[in-house]
Amino acid sequence: MKKHFLHYLNDVMAHQWDDPALTDYNEEQEYTFGELAKEMERLHILFQTLGIEKGDKIALAGRNCANWAVAYLAIESYGAVVVSILQDFKAEDISHLLEHSDSRFLFVGPYVWKELQNQPMHGVQVALSLLDFSVLYSAEGVEMPTTAQIDAASKARFPQGLEPEDVHFTADPDALCLINYTSGSTGSPKGVMLNGRSLSNNVEVGMQMLPVDPGQRLVSMLPLAHMFGQICELLYPLCSGTHIYFLTKSPTPSILLKALKEVQPYLVVTVPLVIEKIYKKNLDPMLSKWVIRTLWHTPIASTFIKKHVKSALKKAFGGRLRYFICGGAAMNPTVEKCLMDIHFPLSIGYGMTECGPLIGGNPPKYFKARSGGVPVMNMEVRIDEPNAEGIGEILVKGENVMMGYYKNPEATKAAFTSDGWMRTGDLGCLDKKKNIFIKGRNKTMILGSSGQNIYPEEIEDKLNNQAGVGESLVVEREGKLVALVFPDETLAKRMTIEELQRQMRENLQKLNKLIPGYSQVSDIEIKEEPFEKTPKKSIKRFLYK
Repeated sequence: MKKHFLHYLNDVMAHQWDDPALTDYNEEQEYTFGELAKEMERLHILFQTLGIEKGDKIALAGRNCANWAVAYLAIESYGAVVVSILQDFKAEDISHLLEHSDSRFLFVGPYVWKELQNQPMHGVQVALSLLDFSVLYSAEGVEMPTTAQIDAASKARFPQGLEPEDVHFTADPDALCLINYTSGSTGSPKGVMLNGRSLSNNVEVGMQMLPVDPGQRLVSMLPLAHMFGQICELLYPLCSGTHIYFLTKSPTPSILLKALKEVQPYLVVTVPLVIEKIYKKNLDPMLSKWVIRTLWHTPIASTFIKKHVKSALKKAFGGRLRYFICGGAAMNPTVEKCLMDIHFPLSIGYGMTECGPLIGGNPPKYFKARSGGVPVMNMEVRIDEPNAEGIGEILVKGENVMMGYYKNPEATKAAFTSDGWMRTGDLGCLDKKKNIFIKGRNKTMILGSSGQNIYPEEIEDKLNNQAGVGESLVVEREGKLVALVFPDETLAKRMTIEELQRQMRENLQKLNKLIPGYSQVSDIEIKEEPFEKTPKKSIKRFLYK
């Protein structure tokens, strides 16, 4: 990295003090860069008054909104540690993660607080609402400063009011600054520890690959609690002077398309499923017609049709699109080829939470089909024990790589080789230009439609406890989760197939009440034969789809 991401933010604030920075789409909340700086300083005063010190953990759990970003930046610039928790986790799991992370302070959205307020707060001293930073909870003995007291402290610190020349946010790049939980598991949760160097290098990669003019606009639709959204839809754009609009509610297709049309973003960051749905609904019916298929490959006519399709697609995304970035999963080859045929500004990156998240990427004009790009700045990639085709586990090293898993030395040790390379768990190969090609995944993680990480084992653990279930396996089919179940043989012998099917329908209802909304199972399919097993008696997942 060249400099800390907060230094970039200082520069932007100095030059764009009165320009809009953060806006809740279709809501009243909005901050200019100057107002953002002032709110960050007010939160610093609050932290100091309550005895929060550098290195203390402060949790964030709520839907995307401007105040999420304000709180995040205030924590980072104070020198405390952000603990980002996905708001879709169950309340009891969030409570457990607050305890596991040693969080002393909590910023929480109303959707989360509705259930979380009935859970133990463990070491949390104060909980503030992400709606307006009002106090929702304070532990016994904690004296909260009044608004007047914070105003007085701010006046004493900045007698003439905070001005652009007063802004000097900074932090130690090598200190822990973020713990990102990859799941809500209450067993051995993995809190990925990232330092400022990792976040800053990720920001600089974005600036290098996707340069942007100050004042451009962007719609934030991916969960900010995940690194993909956090870097690509908050830190990199904001540090470049972008005006960010947050979708504060679940982005249904109608809301999303309306926001894109009105905001006219320069960049869309999403997961492949979004563009695949648009392709299937809007483009596939037209492109599947015999006449269009013929003209698609006919000189002159082909150029006209492809130009028309590209224009219509860019218009659907607001009309000013310069970059369309996908990540988190492989894109459907047919969709990818179509986008490349029409010269859509597409690029598909490769990354993981443990790298904050970027490992590979490329500007759209250099993107190579079916790849995850080349290793990004200050990152190295090598293939471990490649086979005859050059395929082996992808190992990485560099500034983006995590410090380890919080309070989980066993998992940390397992994640690295003896010579310091981090294991990605992905199988792949490199071409002569270092483009990364993923050929398979050792991991079982499924990417949800809005970018959430879904861990099938967690769902299976809950399903296996339901009546009549012997073993289960959760798979993804056309964007939906389906549970394959081999029934408990003793119970199955006493039930008719109709009774067994009825039992599974009941199990499905009970299961979906136990898991987050983004990982809901759509159906249970009963298998007549046991699952095939490895010598270790684990299910051979790769055999089932």
